[in-house]
Amino acid sequence: MTDRADFPDLDLLAVEAKIDTGAYTSALHCKDVRLIKTERGTMLSFCVIEPGGVLTRRVYSDTFTRRTIRNSFGVAEKRYVIKTRIILFGRKIRAEFTLADRERMRYPVLLGRKLLRNRFIVDVSQTNLSFNQP
Repeated sequence: MTDRADFPDLDLLAVEAKIDTGAYTSALHCKDVRLIKTERGTMLSFCVIEPGGVLTRRVYSDTFTRRTIRNSFGVAEKRYVIKTRIILFGRKIRAEFTLADRERMRYPVLLGRKLLRNRFIVDVSQTNLSFNQP
């Protein structure tokens, strides 16, 4: 199942998302993820990609973690995790997203079970339900 979602904190609108009940965590496509030192401490810096693959701008976050995540091939890798808001069915939900290069994937966003649990029922025969909601 697929849908489109808005990320107000990142100024991203109508981003294609794959709903994946087999994935535990959600992922956001980005590039050039790096740690930078500032006067206020260490910050995470990354470039978000707009629909159509256009590099938008650099985003900075001082609240992040790093975890080991199993990718779609079953290989464990370290990824940075941020918390940001996503809008689905008119609801703003604060959720965790791992930062990943999803360039080879069809959808720039993956919505996993952790975000979906106790909030939504998934009907795999439908698409863009949230985005097409009046």
